[in-house]
Amino acid sequence: MPSDVTEPKWSLRLPADCSIAAIRSVYDLIREASGRQDRLEIDCSSVDKADVTSIQLLLSTARTGEAQGRPVVLTSFSQSLRNTLRRAGFASDAMIDQHFPQKKDGT
Repeated sequence: MPSDVTEPKWSLRLPADCSIAAIRSVYDLIREASGRQDRLEIDCSSVDKADVTSIQLLLSTARTGEAQGRPVVLTSFSQSLRNTLRRAGFASDAMIDQHFPQKKDGT
C-alpha cells in the first residue's frame, strides 16, 4: 500500500497542570495518544503549571517517537512552559527548536 504524503496524526492538548503533582496523568495521556497513530501532535498552549518533570517527559516523548519512526511534534508552547524551559537551561528559541520538534505557521 503506497504511503500517503500526509501522515495520519493524533492531536493531544496537554492539561493546564503539567507539574510533578499531575505528571503521572499527563504521562498516561501521552502514552495513550502515542499508541493511536503514526504521528502525534502535542498542543502545549494550555499549560499553566510546568516544571522540570514536564520538560523531561516532553523531551523523552519526542526522542522515543523519533527512535520509533513515529514523529512527535509540539504545536505551541504556553508562556508558562517557555519560562520553565528557560529555567531548565534552554536559553534560546533556537535551542528549544533543536530539542523539541515544533509545528509553526501551519507547517
